[in-house]
Amino acid sequence: MIITYLIIGITVLISIAAFNNSDIIYKFKHWPYVEARRGEYFRWLSSGFLHGDYMHLLFNMITLYFFGRSVEMWFEVLFPEVGVALYLVFYLIAIVAASLATFYKYKDTQHFASIGASGAVSAVLFAAILIQPTLSLYLMFIPIPIPGFIYGIFYLWYSSRAADRGGDGIDHVAHFYGAVFGFLFPLVLKPVLFLSFIGQLGEWFSSFGS
Repeated sequence: MIITYLIIGITVLISIAAFNNSDIIYKFKHWPYVEARRGEYFRWLSSGFLHGDYMHLLFNMITLYFFGRSVEMWFEVLFPEVGVALYLVFYLIAIVAASLATFYKYKDTQHFASIGASGAVSAVLFAAILIQPTLSLYLMFIPIPIPGFIYGIFYLWYSSRAADRGGDGIDHVAHFYGAVFGFLFPLVLKPVLFLSFIGQLGEWFSSFGS
């Protein structure tokens, strides 16, 4: 779990530094219009370590704390000897994958820019759902546990709708594609995970008939 703690620590330090220095935000935020014209593609990664305020930072890091540790542990189990390094690669590529999606959508939109680890955190969450699809999750302000796969369907539906609607200052495109990446990346490396995923769903549904 050391990588999860390391990511959280670095993200918190960089984000807090940026709270007190707007130049950091300006130079390292994800800004597709500028990236396309200046070739500043490092922003695809750097933006994932910045946040707009303490609540934004806290929400992402709490989510990463609860799910990142489990996913990191599973990487270690599934990929002995290289699991820890592979988990770090997974997280970093997830930031880039989420940024890449918004780059193509907004590269001609001058005013659009975004920051935050939400795309990568969505990837971690959906990796957790792949590994354990019936884990209990909660929608905000609704204290009723929801099976992870149902939460995931709702999350993708909402993110897609919100991305099409736009106008709320949230990078829903990054949320959507980060989640999709998080589900698919472990499957590419270990296709047998899909059989486990289907098997767990089958057991969950069959429990209603017993």
